[in-house]
Amino acid sequence: MTGQAKQKLPLIVLLGPTAVGKTALAVELAARLNAEIISGDSMQFYRYMNIGTAKIRPQEMLASDGRLILHRLVDIIDPDEPFSVADFQMRAGEEIAHVLSRGKLPLLVGGTGLYIQALCDGYQLSQEAAADENLRSRLRGEYEQLGALALHKRLAQVDPVSAAHIAPADQKRLIRALEVFENTGRPISLQRRAAESPYNLLLFGLTRERAALYERIEQRVDIMLAAGLQNEVERLLSMGYTSDLKSMQGLGYRQICGYLMGELAYDEAVNLIKRDTRRFAKRQLTWWRRDARIHWFDAGEQTSASILDAMCQMTEVHFAE
Repeated sequence: MTGQAKQKLPLIVLLGPTAVGKTALAVELAARLNAEIISGDSMQFYRYMNIGTAKIRPQEMLASDGRLILHRLVDIIDPDEPFSVADFQMRAGEEIAHVLSRGKLPLLVGGTGLYIQALCDGYQLSQEAAADENLRSRLRGEYEQLGALALHKRLAQVDPVSAAHIAPADQKRLIRALEVFENTGRPISLQRRAAESPYNLLLFGLTRERAALYERIEQRVDIMLAAGLQNEVERLLSMGYTSDLKSMQGLGYRQICGYLMGELAYDEAVNLIKRDTRRFAKRQLTWWRRDARIHWFDAGEQTSASILDAMCQMTEVHFAE
């Protein structure tokens, strides 16, 4: 490494689409690397939202050698608390420094592309365009009149990077991305990137053949429903967390809220969870495939043991250079 690179804090990242198998692999990788895990999943920040977010359970934090692997940035805010990309960037940076101070390596794990990239690439979020309430009001009106898909198509034409990550149903972020482009003439995804990463990065990606991934997604949804996803949503509503909250717009929560409010039949809600989760996984892969720094591993073709061996070898070589 150059002298400049040596000054950068080391950061290992394990990313990939939902249901690909990151959680279990990350625990074993952390045990072998003497690392602690920092969550890069924007839904796992929320307390009380466990089943629908596939949040790791305490017993799953034990590696095969019996070691307990600490997970940071899990259960840190209530469902009605705001938590922005900038908040994550700051909190994750603090956690990385803390993990390193304990003599361990930080391992960032998740699938929320914007959050992970904002941290890894040092997005300059303070330079983002100021809010324009008049423009935002107009865009909200167009969202209601023209529909989510029409505005999402417009965003895809001017900022395909953001469109790959923002779902049509995510009205707030969709409108914000269009607002920034109309105000500045530059995509929000471009104006945020710093000249170089503030970290000495090693990025691992986990993937599977699409049909196999979609099958795992459908199985996971069935498991969540059997584990009591509906009861979890009912409890959140009874605690006063309303369906229009950003947290309650997450996959699974939004559709079950629709069922509980009589807007959807139960089978329709279940089918929508599966469909929307498949679409989300596809967007995640689209988001990450453009990053040539990522070392990809196919969890369907390679055993976990072989993937772990390769990741550990690459880590040793990368940080020894």
